[in-house]
Amino acid sequence: MINGKLLVEKLIVYAQNFLYLSEYDVVYTRNLLLGQFNLISAEINPEVDYAKIASMTIPDELFNEVMQYASENKLCEEGYEEVYATYIFGLISPKPSEVNMMMRSLREKMGAKYACEYLYNLSIKNNYIRKSAIDKNIGWEYKDGDRMLEITINLSKPEKDNKDIAKLVSAPKDTTKYPLCLLCRQNEGYKGTLTHPARTNLRIFSVDLGGEKWYMQYSPYAYFYQHCILLSNDHVPMKISRKTVEKLFDFIELVPHYFAGSNSDLPIVGGSILNHEHYQGGYHEMPMHKAKIARYCKHDGYPDVEIGIVNWYNTTIRLSGYNRNTVAELAGAIIDGWRKYSDPSVDIIGIDENGVNHSTCTVITRFLPDNRYSVDLILRNNCTSEKYPDGIFHAHPEYHNIKKEGIGLIEAMGLYILPARLKRQLAEIQEILVGRAVYSPIDLSNPDNSLYVHRDMIAQLIKENPDLTDDKKAKEVIDEYVNRVCVNILKNTAVFKQDEQGVRALNKFLASVQII
Repeated sequence: MINGKLLVEKLIVYAQNFLYLSEYDVVYTRNLLLGQFNLISAEINPEVDYAKIASMTIPDELFNEVMQYASENKLCEEGYEEVYATYIFGLISPKPSEVNMMMRSLREKMGAKYACEYLYNLSIKNNYIRKSAIDKNIGWEYKDGDRMLEITINLSKPEKDNKDIAKLVSAPKDTTKYPLCLLCRQNEGYKGTLTHPARTNLRIFSVDLGGEKWYMQYSPYAYFYQHCILLSNDHVPMKISRKTVEKLFDFIELVPHYFAGSNSDLPIVGGSILNHEHYQGGYHEMPMHKAKIARYCKHDGYPDVEIGIVNWYNTTIRLSGYNRNTVAELAGAIIDGWRKYSDPSVDIIGIDENGVNHSTCTVITRFLPDNRYSVDLILRNNCTSEKYPDGIFHAHPEYHNIKKEGIGLIEAMGLYILPARLKRQLAEIQEILVGRAVYSPIDLSNPDNSLYVHRDMIAQLIKENPDLTDDKKAKEVIDEYVNRVCVNILKNTAVFKQDEQGVRALNKFLASVQII
């Protein structure tokens, strides 16, 4: 049984150490916690292990104690223990106004890096970012010639279906739902339900982007270091234009050590939430950022903007220059030109006969080491065909066993977020390859078999490695298969392939926007 009075004192000590609880607020916070725990008095001379609490890097032990105490004392309905514990950690976290004042003070006095570290660490210490779960993710790097990919199997992120994502875009807006979506401003402090995550420990920072009110928070999934999300104050759909570039530039001027980018604004080639305008960024050099320029181009109207075609898998145009306005203006012209551009010879339809737009861009901004403004424009198109009903420039069907979701901002830049199911499935495939599990094509052809989606992969690996017995070698074989699939998926997303026909078609598009 958990001693509730002692738990209150431990939470107070933890909040003093990590959540900036002022001495002036200790009695007040203690009484709030006692009330939440249905206690009428505090512990006298509590035996708190101060050193142990001061050495905590994550709050898991205390968080779990709160859940256990809530369950033992029926402080919440069964199944709501995590919601309840999140609420308690929200109570001992600084208020949003205090967080915003601290962020501004740190940025002005010590710089953006210190301010970001404050909010990031706070989000870990109050358990909004579940660092212990994130640390269990599996990850590795794959060097492919002079290019590199980062590949992770994410154990905390649910796998989503493109068709469900597309439905959200066209679905009628439910104005009675609160909050309207997971990205709405109203999530901060929201208690949560079994179907909507608790957000009482969420803290966000107010920023002005393009003259609009926006907010910065950190991602609870944290795909990379200081992975942040920028949220529009308004629940409006994603929209890519020159204004997107301007708002992203506003942000990197506030936080110069971050990159910031936007998913595209169309299903299949967009992110998982298209009905609320948002961006992503963070303190991480993405694989695509490390890619060199394959060839340089020019636009006579923008002599101060360096234009390069990136040596990357998908079709990426990199613009850079010291003049923010000219870089943003040219980026906007390319976005507008690409939206209406069609070339049926390479399956690109910008606007179809029904007036539906199929072309857009993924936009990524950052400062280069020499302080030039940089914009990467990844050309995207969501056309489908009889052969590729899920998207001509989406992961092709033969790769869906590894990755079926749309390739959004992060993965388009070379950081793969693969589904959690692969941890178990790839281990089971390894057992088959080394002969500890029976290989039965008949069993694998049953859709109810957990490895059904991998039946072709298994058959191929068995054929190529018939006498495999070593576990280390089997894992290498499987990893190499996954690596090549990730490469091929990014090649699938390229609107202009890197062959003779693709190069000609790309040059034709570039000429249409006066780039040679």
